Amino acid sequence: MISLCWNIIFTGYIIFFFYFLLGFVFNPPITITQAASVLQGNGLARDYVSYDEMGPNIKLAVIASEDQKFPDHDGFDLKAIKLAMKYNKRHPGKTRGGSTISQQTAKNIFLFQGGGFIRKGPEVFFTFTIETGYTKRMILERYLNIAEMGRGVFGVQAAAKKYFNKDAKNLTRGEAAQIAACLPNPKKYTVKPLSGYVANRYDDIMRQMNNLEADPDVQAIIK
Repeated sequence: MISLCWNIIFTGYIIFFFYFLLGFVFNPPITITQAASVLQGNGLARDYVSYDEMGPNIKLAVIASEDQKFPDHDGFDLKAIKLAMKYNKRHPGKTRGGSTISQQTAKNIFLFQGGGFIRKGPEVFFTFTIETGYTKRMILERYLNIAEMGRGVFGVQAAAKKYFNKDAKNLTRGEAAQIAACLPNPKKYTVKPLSGYVANRYDDIMRQMNNLEADPDVQAIIK
């Protein structure tokens, strides 16, 4: 019985390691969120592109919008998590996330959406693992290729094509900021037609882009 348990554990590690390599050495063939989009009838529009084909504007916009400490942290922004918890406690029925880009990448590749505390344990493990084994550029590339950016729209290339009829590398700063603004809830906060949330948020994102652009650590990632 003990031998059988160890065999099961060992097999689980092998499966995890194989999937982990697939998820980061290559773009994943399909994520759980993408599969759910198909099953829910929302379709699946995606077009994976290399990091160089994304252009600097969308990289800067997403860092400005989602995780301004991305160059500096080890996967977790404890201050943002505490602020989110305080906000959620004061505003029942509303939810503000404190997840970093690294956490969102781990969730999007390896886990399912939602789940609350049930998902948090594995999310911490996967976040720590990818932060240990991969560069910030690799993490951001995966995130920008798999994040949902509209109903059934995944990744910056598909979003750029759908909303602005251009490649991701040719997005203007304003266009990139609009896409980044939808990320907290891309089904609700639409880019086209322009939702009130995105219209109000993207100006602030552009200001944050201006503030962050001169940071050498940010420049090292987005170039």
